[in-house]
Amino acid sequence: MKQVYLMDPYLREMESPVAGYGPNGGILLEKTIFYPTSGGQPNDLGTLSWKGRNALVTDVRKYRLEEIEIILDKNSPLPVKGNVVHQEIDWDRRFRHMKIHTSLHLLSVVIPLPVTGGSISTLKGRLDFDMPDPLENKEMIEEQLNNLINQALPVSYEWISSEELAQKPEMVKTMSVKPPMEAGQVRLVRIGSLPESVDLQPCGGTHVKSTDEIGKIKLGKIEKKGRNNRRVNLFVD
Repeated sequence: MKQVYLMDPYLREMESPVAGYGPNGGILLEKTIFYPTSGGQPNDLGTLSWKGRNALVTDVRKYRLEEIEIILDKNSPLPVKGNVVHQEIDWDRRFRHMKIHTSLHLLSVVIPLPVTGGSISTLKGRLDFDMPDPLENKEMIEEQLNNLINQALPVSYEWISSEELAQKPEMVKTMSVKPPMEAGQVRLVRIGSLPESVDLQPCGGTHVKSTDEIGKIKLGKIEKKGRNNRRVNLFVD
């Protein structure tokens, strides 16, 4: 299955033949724009249409490394294998996820500590850090974050092999989640331009193409979660 969202997260609609069926009662497409729940980012929602029928997409799941199962409303019939279906994502939901996910990458830049967890929603995002001591100046962190956003830094993607990544362990910021791999390849997300990028790290999520699309960020609560962990919450306008 071709995961189109990996290289073009702005594509809102496309058509694809049905390739088969998944283990949870959903369908598999030859290529898809629907993002599955993964890496702390929720799945896309939207609709499929074929032969005069329309169905809501209620869940998107990943399994077997490269297979994406699209689950339809329980009252909907399934298209037949070989049928060409029209996919349309809920763009407002996707774009909110893109803005928040990109802002979390920048948060890991202004707080250069190992990341122990994270999550994304349409309302907010958060990262958990290996941070024994509290932040001294929350307002300064927020200002630094918004300054990076306002620079309109480009966001781009590139691929390296798993062997190359193993030689550069400093690129992996997350302590609890392994970098996503597709057939031995790892997708990197770069923020900024060469030779001095702001950030470069493995990630399989969706992102904006320029940081100024994020808008203004507001930091929320900073919560202590265990002896060495602190959770930093952020909100996007």
